[in-house]
Amino acid sequence: MPDISLWTLLFLVIAAFAAGWIDAVVGGGGLLQLPAMLLGLPNASPAQILSTNKISSLCGTTTSAVTFGVKVRPDRKTVVPLAILAGLGAAAGALVATKIPMSWFKPIVLVLLIVVAIYTAMKPSLGARTALRFDGRDHYVAASAVGVLIGFYDGAVGPGTGSFLIFALVGFLGYNFLQASAKAKIANVATNLGAIAVFALHGAPLWGLGLIMGAANMLGGLLGARTAVARGSRFVRIIFLVVVSALILRLAYDVF
Repeated sequence: MPDISLWTLLFLVIAAFAAGWIDAVVGGGGLLQLPAMLLGLPNASPAQILSTNKISSLCGTTTSAVTFGVKVRPDRKTVVPLAILAGLGAAAGALVATKIPMSWFKPIVLVLLIVVAIYTAMKPSLGARTALRFDGRDHYVAASAVGVLIGFYDGAVGPGTGSFLIFALVGFLGYNFLQASAKAKIANVATNLGAIAVFALHGAPLWGLGLIMGAANMLGGLLGARTAVARGSRFVRIIFLVVVSALILRLAYDVF
């Protein structure tokens, strides 16, 4: 673990807890955790920060995925191909993460998030109930495509991955927000594992710090998942809009 002060460690632990709660409900916890790590670890390399962030996030997403799996019981025939292909996509994305300029991605992601926010806000009934848009094999092919594309994005770039997963599962596949959150968390476990595997081969992760932050992220994820299950799809939709709006402001600041 790097030589950091107790106050810096406390700051990173609090950020990890808050990020875990947000991630469990709607995704987007990286909005808090990544900037906090950039502030607290100014001398760390981008690969060290990205990979350590993944370790912390993996702890929280695993906890919330288990909670959702027990409480919501998402269908395995959709979740399994979604998660496997999301993990493979994330590994591929992590391989090219250092070769693609971030400046190429940010304007595109900003536009996509604005479209997502407007579409969700203009359709209050979106995600209120499950009404699947595909049947049989077409449904599983669509879910697999979502996993590959968003998994690749998570490995290569990252911000807003959970939000994009939830929106794709709601807007494209037709799940309600609570079911979409459950499936997104399981897929997010796979994307974190895929990216960590690639980063670990290059010796990038700060394992000690990642595991300490991961414990805090885990507690936040457990609380967030229980809150989401108790409050239902309407609550998740509101938090989704808040987090997407915050992501838009953050990316707009970076771009402009």
